[in-house]
Amino acid sequence: MYALILYDRVMRTKVTKRGQVSVPSQVRKKLKIGPDTELEWMVEGATVRVIPLPSDPIRAFRGSGKKGMVKRLLRDRRRDRHREDAS
Repeated sequence: MYALILYDRVMRTKVTKRGQVSVPSQVRKKLKIGPDTELEWMVEGATVRVIPLPSDPIRAFRGSGKKGMVKRLLRDRRRDRHREDAS
């Protein structure tokens, strides 16, 4: 049995005979977990961390990089292409 902590409350769920676990509704709402959400399970010692994976990882990371990185990456790629063409 695993305990989930949310807002200083402990929530418990049981594992069924088939190895299934229900995610409490408060957790689903807070983390926007829907019927098709994939969950990643990470075992860390005697603890399990469950991480909801975004349906579109590119969109989820949009805006998380440093400013100007896309322009710098495109500039570097153009420079590389120019060097390759010159060879």
